[in-house]
Amino acid sequence: MHRLSITARSSSVSALLRYGGALRRDVLAPISSSHLTKVGEKDSQARWFSILGSDKSSTIESANHPNLRKDLFLGRRCESTAAESSASSSPPAERYEYQAEVSRLMDLIVNSLYSNKEVFLRELISNASDALDKLRFLSVTEPGLLKEEVDFDIRIQTDKDNGIISITDTGIGMTRQELVDCLGTIAQSGTAKFLKALKDSKDAGGDNNLIGQFGVGFYSAFLVSDRVVVSTKSPKSDKQYVWEGEANASSYTITEETDPEKMIPRGTRLTLYLKRDDKGFAHPERIQKLVKNYSQFVSFPIYTWQEKGFTKEVEVDEDTDEAKKDGQDEKTEKKKKTKTVVEKYWDWELENETQPIWLRNPKEVTKEEYNEFYKKTFNEYLEPLASSHFTTEGEVEFRSILFVPAFAPSGKDDIINPKTKNIRLFVKRVFISDDFDGELFPRYLSFVKGVVDSNDLPLNVSREILQESRIVRIMRKRLVRKAFDMILGISMSENREDYEKFWENFGKHLKLGCIEDRENHKRIAPLLRFFSSQSEEELIGLDEYVENMKPDQKDIYYIASDSVTSAKNTPFLEKLAEKDLEVLFLIDPIDEVAIQNLKSYKEKNFVDISKEDLDLGDKNEEKEKEMKQEFGQTCDWIKKRLGDKVASVQISNRLSSSPCVLVSGKFGWSANMERLMKAQSMGDASSLEFMRSRRVFEINPDHAIIRNLDAAYKTNPDDEDALRAIDLLYDAALVSSGFTPDNPAQLGGKIYEMMGMALTGKWSTHDQFQSTVTQPHIPETVEAEVVEPTEAGGQK
Repeated sequence: MHRLSITARSSSVSALLRYGGALRRDVLAPISSSHLTKVGEKDSQARWFSILGSDKSSTIESANHPNLRKDLFLGRRCESTAAESSASSSPPAERYEYQAEVSRLMDLIVNSLYSNKEVFLRELISNASDALDKLRFLSVTEPGLLKEEVDFDIRIQTDKDNGIISITDTGIGMTRQELVDCLGTIAQSGTAKFLKALKDSKDAGGDNNLIGQFGVGFYSAFLVSDRVVVSTKSPKSDKQYVWEGEANASSYTITEETDPEKMIPRGTRLTLYLKRDDKGFAHPERIQKLVKNYSQFVSFPIYTWQEKGFTKEVEVDEDTDEAKKDGQDEKTEKKKKTKTVVEKYWDWELENETQPIWLRNPKEVTKEEYNEFYKKTFNEYLEPLASSHFTTEGEVEFRSILFVPAFAPSGKDDIINPKTKNIRLFVKRVFISDDFDGELFPRYLSFVKGVVDSNDLPLNVSREILQESRIVRIMRKRLVRKAFDMILGISMSENREDYEKFWENFGKHLKLGCIEDRENHKRIAPLLRFFSSQSEEELIGLDEYVENMKPDQKDIYYIASDSVTSAKNTPFLEKLAEKDLEVLFLIDPIDEVAIQNLKSYKEKNFVDISKEDLDLGDKNEEKEKEMKQEFGQTCDWIKKRLGDKVASVQISNRLSSSPCVLVSGKFGWSANMERLMKAQSMGDASSLEFMRSRRVFEINPDHAIIRNLDAAYKTNPDDEDALRAIDLLYDAALVSSGFTPDNPAQLGGKIYEMMGMALTGKWSTHDQFQSTVTQPHIPETVEAEVVEPTEAGGQK
């Protein structure tokens, strides 16, 4: 029996911690000799010493020291300085080695490092791949290692009835001593040791495809197994050895294999006897799925033992009794018929046919190969819109292939769910994870699918967690940059329909990027597309807008609305349309927030034409002064009537055909944003009042209604009809400007009243109208004529 050893053995430090450690710096702590292995100690007596040291001798010769009990309970202050310690001659420090309870340590390794049981197969296949890689490397200088002409492969066979999994490789195998060193020593990696030997040799520059590095991957077998049997044959040895260990055991056995039926020509066979609750892993279909998920791109062929079948036609005998019409009996006739049956058999099936094309030179990979790889890897049936194959070198080295899907998922919920399965992370072709929360790609680029393979990622021992580090941030930055280059390539494609399809599916993602990723505004902005007042049918980009700007135009104008129809008919657009100034239509709910975060593009500020202080570059101060003098008092009269509904009444420079408009203040919500915030199911009513911007009532002095009101103010400012007209004018401006009236019924009543006043007497005279309304219809009384009855034949 061999007892498991630890690479760095020492005593349990719990003895030190129990007596206070750093928390009780002035107390002498007794250390029991049963917990410590004394190094260089002549006497067998127990020693007492202070953890932090003392100005006097730190040892006490006898356990029966008279002051010992007092010191333990009252405490003994031990001050020590650098000068005193250097001046005094203290005895040499005693060195101890850590010890560990092996069964407990094994339990921690198995159940704490790995959160998902199914990774056991990934770890064991990686070990088998390393064994094959070692043999291939060593056989270059030692051809005798390949005297057994056996193919390099990995084979997995299951027995679902008994819950047994067998994993066999034809790699380098292990000798008896290597079994003790590699499987009997926890956290000693044979692969890491082999790599160190390579670095120390002249062949350090060779290709490194070995996966293992921690020395605990083998023990993941105990995640699902009660007992593990390792049968191994090294080409360096004539004998085959069997290692056997059990879960929660502190020992293992090694025996020499003597059964001829269990002999293998070369390599290692692991036999896992599964736990009762984990026997589901022994199903061939489950193993096949795990291999395709985790080890699909391992460089050696992996075979699984699968049940197969083929159809064939077989003859069957069918007995039929036919009786003659005259009732005589006839002999039974046998008719030869065939039927289709499925013949089942068991055979090896190759599971990793798909090659890791990201390891190849991009110039050698065709578009058809990229499309086929995309469909198989991500279970897609449509070809991607674009792909990007690149290798990054420098501080971080990795290879990657990124794809832009043709369509968004049917649910279209990836924009709010940062956790997607679209990026598959590999380390040396072994799948690590596809469950990321924004480590490699930001949320707004979660639709990008791809493969990332690196040899030096900062992984934890279980290879499941991508730890936050500078390397990960560098990787993320380069992946995002490549993704933008790929999308930009679609936008510059000769086929305009490709980017239209992309924008229809993923446009909202890029708009979300304007809000969440300010660092990449310069990359996102050229990709945005909007409708405009001069392009109501086709989307245009910001570059195209800037090219079409007037020579004296300083800003990029936009209006937010719920549709193109309402945007193009808004009164805010009247003067700009006259000047032939293009205005972007923001019709998606996210558009306005995205543009506000973008702020500017190519040194051109974004300006909302529905807000106050709109500058169209045509200010005429003299004319404005004249208008203010002429209509200033009228504006004050209208403001007095409207009261707190508006902050001020001003003369507008944006209207041409409408009498008035209600504009928002510079700061706060626009009419469109106010409408959206009201519609939020979790909206806060108190914040609605706080964020509602000041409203400015702008009037058009050239309009007939405003001139009539001006005349009414100058003749009779208290006229009720004029005041009601102001109220109705405000309500109409409220609706036409995109706001929601507080009392729609009251607005309807005002409209009906004005309609009644306008239509009275238009098609009928006043007298007819009065008689129709005031005189009720009185029916005329008519006497009934009595008719006497007559008999038949005309006689009375």
